[in-house]
Amino acid sequence: MTADDSGAASRDTDTEDEALRNIPVGDPPGAADESDENNIAVRLEQLILGADRRYTPFQAARGAGVSMDLAARFWRAMGFADIGQVKALTEADVLALRRLAGLVEAGLLSEAMAIQVARSTGQTTARLADWQIDSFLEGLTEPQDSGLTRTEITYPLVELLLPELEEFLVYVWRRQLAAATGRVVRAQDDVEMVDRRLAVGFADLVGFTRLTRRLEDEELGELVEAFETTCSDLVAAHGGRLIKTLGDEVLFAADDAGIAAEIGLRLIETMAHDETMPELRVGIAFGTVTTRMGDVFGTTVNLASRLTSIAPKDTVLVDQAFAEELGRIGDAPVSEAEAAAAEKAAEEGTGAPPPTYRFALQPMWQRPVRGLGVVEPWLLTRRD
Repeated sequence: MTADDSGAASRDTDTEDEALRNIPVGDPPGAADESDENNIAVRLEQLILGADRRYTPFQAARGAGVSMDLAARFWRAMGFADIGQVKALTEADVLALRRLAGLVEAGLLSEAMAIQVARSTGQTTARLADWQIDSFLEGLTEPQDSGLTRTEITYPLVELLLPELEEFLVYVWRRQLAAATGRVVRAQDDVEMVDRRLAVGFADLVGFTRLTRRLEDEELGELVEAFETTCSDLVAAHGGRLIKTLGDEVLFAADDAGIAAEIGLRLIETMAHDETMPELRVGIAFGTVTTRMGDVFGTTVNLASRLTSIAPKDTVLVDQAFAEELGRIGDAPVSEAEAAAAEKAAEEGTGAPPPTYRFALQPMWQRPVRGLGVVEPWLLTRRD
């Protein structure tokens, strides 16, 4: 960028700030308030981004040493709208483009992978930012007894919270990255890193559509938040991973079938003791799963979803492969008849003490499932 460009950018910023600070006398009622809010919005952006707007997209791409086409693809992947050639970008924007392009030039990432990195990061942080503004900051900026408005409170509050939230975000990201790296290192081969055998489960609130017609928006929001919070805590506490939430449904995964079984039953038991929650149903399947950008895909995931849709209220249904895996690792008997015979022999003193099982499995009715053929679900319960 030339010195003339820099001077022009500075003048543009000064002009914008001056216009926001000076509201002409005689403007329509409310114009001053609107302008004050615009001024605070500009100040908040400068506070959060840490820099003034200086570059057009073309200037940013040129400064980063990348083509305008590639810069636009990176920006769209991160979730930012096209802005034409408005001076809206900062030094940080140029640096981000330069870093992504540098990873490609160094051969550490392909161009397609770099775009995936931009997209996954953008999608994740966009949701986080929306949650923080809609829930966290909104609750903290309720009009106070001092008489200050929410707009007047927001700036100093963000100023105080910004460095703390930034440090906390990096900390959590590093912990999650360490956990994910550990799972990859433990994978048996390169194929297993992408196509892995996992237990995948869905938990679904029963009658949620009816609730949406009966509850006020605020009540419905509180119910969904309580449901997602409970599920997130239980899944994490017992060693699973929450893949995503879908309002009235959550998707989770676990490397071990026993962990997934414990999570499924805990979800049912916990929700059953909460009178504010509707009934829950859970479906779990075990098999090969494709992982991509933190999500999971494949027939196993589809089967878990279908099992959830046919599960009776407050029950956990699993597929044949999951039942067999529980038997293989010793968490459930391969045959209930054989387990009962072993227990009887032990009681009569004619046999060795039988194994201790955590779960019981009962075969349910066979039924055709569209796209998956005939499925035989198993009812998962705790062992008495």
